[in-house]
This record gives sequence, C-alpha cells and structure tokens, in this order.
Amino acid sequence: MAADDVDVIVEQWRRERAEMRLEPMAVFGRIYRLARLVGDRQERAYAGWGISRGEFDVLAALRRAGEPYTLPPKALAAALMLTSGGMTGRLDRLERAGLVRRAPDPADRRALRVSLTNEGRRVVEESVEAGLAVQRQVLDALPPDDQQRLADLLRTLLAAAEADEPAVGG
Repeated sequence: MAADDVDVIVEQWRRERAEMRLEPMAVFGRIYRLARLVGDRQERAYAGWGISRGEFDVLAALRRAGEPYTLPPKALAAALMLTSGGMTGRLDRLERAGLVRRAPDPADRRALRVSLTNEGRRVVEESVEAGLAVQRQVLDALPPDDQQRLADLLRTLLAAAEADEPAVGG
C-alpha cells in the first residue's frame, strides 16, 4: 500500500523522537482527515438544497424524531451538542428558508416546539440520499465485511472516548 501524508508525518516524528509510540497519530490523523474530506464533500452536496451541513443536521434530527417531526429547541440542541445560541442561529436560517417553523408548545405556552414544514421534509428526504452517496462512494473502497469490522472497531473506540468524558455540567 502506498504511503500517505499521515505516514510522512509519522515518519518525521519517528526520526525526531524515536522513543514515542506513534500509533495514535497514525490512526487519529487518518480519522481527522477522512472526516474533514467527507464532511466537505457532504457540505457541497447539501448546498444543492440551499442548506449547510449543520442545517442538515437539524432537519435530520427532526425527521428522525418521527411524526409529527417536532422537538423542543433544547432537545435539538442536546442531540446536536450545540449551545442554545448556536441552535437559535440555525433555526433562524431554517425558518427564514421555510424549512422549519417554531410555535408555542401546546402543553406549555412558555416553551416552543420546532417542526419540519412540508418543504423541510422534502429537503431532508432528498438531501440525506445525497449525503449517503458521498459516504458510500468513499466507504465502498472496502469490501462489505471490512466496512462492518471498521464500524465495530470505531464503536469500541468511541465508547472508550466517551467513557473518559466528564459529565455535562460537572
């Protein structure tokens, strides 16, 4: 297999600091680069629907919630790991575009609910396919069994990383 840019960086460090264990750099350097490259491609794909990747994430969270495709802003922010200010900006843009609407919560008039509009549902239904096509194009470099093994290995690493995270608000 041909060397890549991460191999070059690892070898430079190995030359300068031979005592260091560099396996994490080789793994996470590739994960970071892969996430950036595929994320940038998805961003370009979503632009065809006039949305950013972050806005897609909001629409997708609402769609995945099931009918009636509505959630409180706090639940959306928590699901997307955003501050309330970050969520407000995304919701403002999506509402101006006619893809979501905010309305008082029928159970608590002091609270809001965010809902997909019919246009928002159409946009997310179509754009999710485009985003998956981008991911599939890259992932198809591996045979199906290796794709599943990679997903399993990454699940294990993610669980280990999340176990080391401090509790929110702690």
